[in-house]
Amino acid sequence: MKAVIETGGKQYYVEEGTILYVEKMNVEPGKVIEFDKVLMANGVVGRPYVTGAKVTAEVMKHGKNKKIIVFKYNQKKNYRKTQGHRQPYTKVQIKSIVSK
Repeated sequence: MKAVIETGGKQYYVEEGTILYVEKMNVEPGKVIEFDKVLMANGVVGRPYVTGAKVTAEVMKHGKNKKIIVFKYNQKKNYRKTQGHRQPYTKVQIKSIVSK
């Protein structure tokens, strides 16, 4: 079964067994979480969400992505600013998709 879920302001196309890197969540590794904002489940599209559908996932770990460089520059003004950023993430594995 396939589904589209929404979490952290983003949408993800998932199947059972899919491993996702989503925005950081305050859940301990090893815990099971449920995504109830399901936009599509098994070909049924919701308005905006499918009623009675939920996706369960297990939190595997937390971490940070690779560093990106943010460089700001104004020509002819001698303005240069370099800044780095590492976005935190939560790694989850989809266990089951249930729709009614």
